Amino acid sequence: MSGKTYVGIGGWTFEPWRGVFYPDKLSQKKELGYASSKLTSIEINGTYYSGFKIDTWMKWRDETPDDFVFAVKASRFCTNRKVLSEGNESLERFLDQGLTALGDKLGPINWQFMATKKFDPVDFEGFLKLLPKEKDGVRLRHALEVRSPTFDNEQFYDLARKYGAAIVYAVDDESPTWPRIDQETADFTYARLMSSREDEPTGMTSAELDAIAKQTAGWAKRGDVFAYFIAGAKVRNPAAAMALIDKLRA
Repeated sequence: MSGKTYVGIGGWTFEPWRGVFYPDKLSQKKELGYASSKLTSIEINGTYYSGFKIDTWMKWRDETPDDFVFAVKASRFCTNRKVLSEGNESLERFLDQGLTALGDKLGPINWQFMATKKFDPVDFEGFLKLLPKEKDGVRLRHALEVRSPTFDNEQFYDLARKYGAAIVYAVDDESPTWPRIDQETADFTYARLMSSREDEPTGMTSAELDAIAKQTAGWAKRGDVFAYFIAGAKVRNPAAAMALIDKLRA
């Protein structure tokens, strides 16, 4: 099995990208169209803080190429809670806002948990049971971004595997306590790469990007891959993503 690889950034509105990634005179309403012509995916981050109307989701769908895919960051009201398994109302509100209007352009949903959220197998399984496999005829894929070392254990891997959820492979050199989990628990891989540096025009050296390209090619043998350059030196992330896309195409 060999999957497709999607590479991108978090969001598309960031003023310092003007003149670095976006042309100086490009109007803001054309930024998504421009970004999606250079990248193959974007993780929508604004959904972590608030919901959007269905017209907005349809607009995003219509402004991007046919083979473009969005990942969606789940609402913090679903994940930043004491008892995860009691969050069904928040979860339904998040899923009902209109994201399925993206259709085939809907990639994985990233459920991000704070570093203070420790692994509780009973509660976490209760949460996983709430995650639907599809909605409005659109497949839903779920990725779990955990930041507490307590999740780095076989019981968590087995739970993720049981429910077909990917465990986000997150790399942040400034947060050494975060677990770097590379486990095959779903038919896709989700990576968040947060180590770009401003002194490198492409965020990372060519050798570093070669290593990521090799790792990404390995992941693709087990299914689709969604890789995002996020945080770090944010101004360099579009260049890093484009450089990785070029290396994967070579």
